[in-house]
Amino acid sequence: MDIQKLAAAVEKESLTLKEVTAQVEKVIVGQKNLIERLLIGLLCDGHLLLEGLPGLAKTTAVKTLASCIHAEFVRIQFTPDLLPADVLGTQIFRPDTWQFEIRKGPLFHNIILADEINRAPAKVQSALLEAMAERQITIGGNTFPLDTPFMVLATQNPIEQEGTYPLPEAQVDRFMLKIKVDYPTAPEEKEIMRRAEAGTAAISPVADVASVIRAREVAAAIHMEEKIQDYIINLVHATRAPGQFGLTIGRFILYGASVRASLYLAAAARAHAFLNGRAYVTPQDVKSLAPDVLRHRIIPSYEALAEGVTGEEIVAKLLERIEVP
Repeated sequence: MDIQKLAAAVEKESLTLKEVTAQVEKVIVGQKNLIERLLIGLLCDGHLLLEGLPGLAKTTAVKTLASCIHAEFVRIQFTPDLLPADVLGTQIFRPDTWQFEIRKGPLFHNIILADEINRAPAKVQSALLEAMAERQITIGGNTFPLDTPFMVLATQNPIEQEGTYPLPEAQVDRFMLKIKVDYPTAPEEKEIMRRAEAGTAAISPVADVASVIRAREVAAAIHMEEKIQDYIINLVHATRAPGQFGLTIGRFILYGASVRASLYLAAAARAHAFLNGRAYVTPQDVKSLAPDVLRHRIIPSYEALAEGVTGEEIVAKLLERIEVP
C-alpha cells in the first residue's frame, strides 16, 4: 500500500481506538501504559499477562475494555479445584435421545478474563494452552474453532505464592506481552477517590468486531524498514548469545527468547506506531515494547536468581548495548 494511502487509513481506523481509549479513561485513572498495551493486544490478536499487586485495577481495566466493544466477555476465577471441563465444556448424556450433547464452556467467548491464572492446576493450564495456541477447543473428540477476536487477558499476583502453580514455559511464551502494573501517583489516587465518591461512570460500546478487524489489517500493514527488522533480530538474538554482542550477562541467562519474541515484537511495534498515528515504525516503538515482549521469555539462570538479577534488568542491558539504527 502507498505510504500516503496507508497514513490516511491509519488516521481513519485509529479513530475507533481513540474512542475506546476515551471510554476506558472514564473508569481507569492513569495507567496509560496498561491501557495502551491492552489496545496493542487487541490490534495484534495477542494474549496478555497482567502482573501487579492487588487493587491496582487490573480486573477493572479488562472488564472496561470489554464493555467498550460489541463482543462476548466472560470472567473465569481460577482456583486450585478448577477442572478442565469447567473452562472448556463437557459432554452430557441425554437419556431421552440416547445421545451425548456438547455443553460449551466459558472459553467460547471473545474476551476471556482469566483472573489469578496461576492458581489453576496443570490439567487446566494444558486445556487452556490449546485454546490460546491453536484457537480451537477439543471436547470428547470433537474440535471447535473459536470466534474472532479471541483474547485471553490473564492476571496474576506476584506476592501470594501459597496455593499457586507456576505457569509452564510453553504457556507463558503464548502471551504476547507481560505487563507490569504499578501503583498510581498521589494526584491519580486522589482522582480515584473523587470518582469513587461520584459513582461509576457509564460505558458505551463504541467498537464492533468488524471495526476491530479493519484496524488490525491496517496496523499489520504499517511500514517497517529492514534496518528496524534487523534491530529486532539483534535484540532477540542477544538474549541467546549475548557474548556475540559484547555483553557479559550470559551467565545470568539459562535460555533466551523464542522466535515468537521476534514476531510479537515486530507486530507490537507496528501496533504502537498505529496508535500514535504513524504509518511507519521507528526504533522508539521497538524500544518501548521490548521489555513487555521479552521479560517473560528470558529464563534466568540459577546464578541470576541467587544474585537477584531479573529479566527486567537483563532487557535493560540489551537496550543499552544493542546499536539503535
